[in-house]
Amino acid sequence: MTSLTIQPDLPAILDGEDKSSPLKNCIRNNYRHIRKWAKRTNTNCFRIYDREVPNYPLAIDFYDGRYCVHYFTKTKGNSEPSVYMKNEVVQVLATLFGIEDQAIFWRTRLRREKTQQYEKVGESKEFFTVLEYGLKFKVNLLDYLDTGLFLDHRETRKMVALLSPGKRLLNLFAYTCSFSVHAAAQGASFTKSVDMSNTYTAWGRDNFLLNNLPLKNNPIVRADCLVFLDEEIRLGEKYDVIVIDPPTISRSKKMLDMFDIQEDYVVLIQKALKLLAKEGTIIFSTNLRTFQLDESLFPGVSFQEITHKTIPIDFHNEKIHRCWRIGCL
Repeated sequence: MTSLTIQPDLPAILDGEDKSSPLKNCIRNNYRHIRKWAKRTNTNCFRIYDREVPNYPLAIDFYDGRYCVHYFTKTKGNSEPSVYMKNEVVQVLATLFGIEDQAIFWRTRLRREKTQQYEKVGESKEFFTVLEYGLKFKVNLLDYLDTGLFLDHRETRKMVALLSPGKRLLNLFAYTCSFSVHAAAQGASFTKSVDMSNTYTAWGRDNFLLNNLPLKNNPIVRADCLVFLDEEIRLGEKYDVIVIDPPTISRSKKMLDMFDIQEDYVVLIQKALKLLAKEGTIIFSTNLRTFQLDESLFPGVSFQEITHKTIPIDFHNEKIHRCWRIGCL
């Protein structure tokens, strides 16, 4: 991606070959494998455990010496891991990496109703910086359920970056603008990032500045993406690469209507196609596992599912997202 000038600090395993815990064994093996890749790619944020061991419904992500533990539960009545499980996780991570409890951050992932969204959970404003393919990104492990960087889209971001040299990129539902930052760093001539949230658009600007990338050629717009698309169509704008990675649902008060990816993907893609330059590419992704895409609704358009190319080596759940490359025939 960019020249690799900063070497990430990736701790070595400390406990030798203690085989007493299946969870510990799994984390040890995963970390040793991914650590080699991370050193080569100048990355210090990745997954070290992905629900592989029965009775441990957890995902554990490493963020530059901090550990974010996601507990997955199907019921609200079981919204916290047991004391036994929590103590074991703390003991395992402390033994393997020599860390204190303060370096471990817990998240509960509840199965939600369709109209529910994750809300802000804290006000610490404690940010720190991680590396992904040599680029810097702000992360927060306290205030939001999501951290500011979706690790499962690491390879999708790399793919978009490789499509972008000399190209104009539009990033819809941009979140903290990580797709745009990768594209700009790889030599995109222009990027535009669109998101409804003041918090995330400001966060995105910080990510550009962290990487010494000028905001002049990389504007960030706070807008309802569907309304924004109509205005861009009216202005006759064209983009070579368009990234569409929307939430499953969004019921923001700033939007005219509730957004539902399964119901609204057709009009969303149809509008994006009107902005696509000749021989341009749309990268469309969703994390809705039940999502159904009907290609017959898009005559003259090619769809290539590329999900298998976008799942990172540290993610063992291949249903974490689905991804398509879309273009005009």
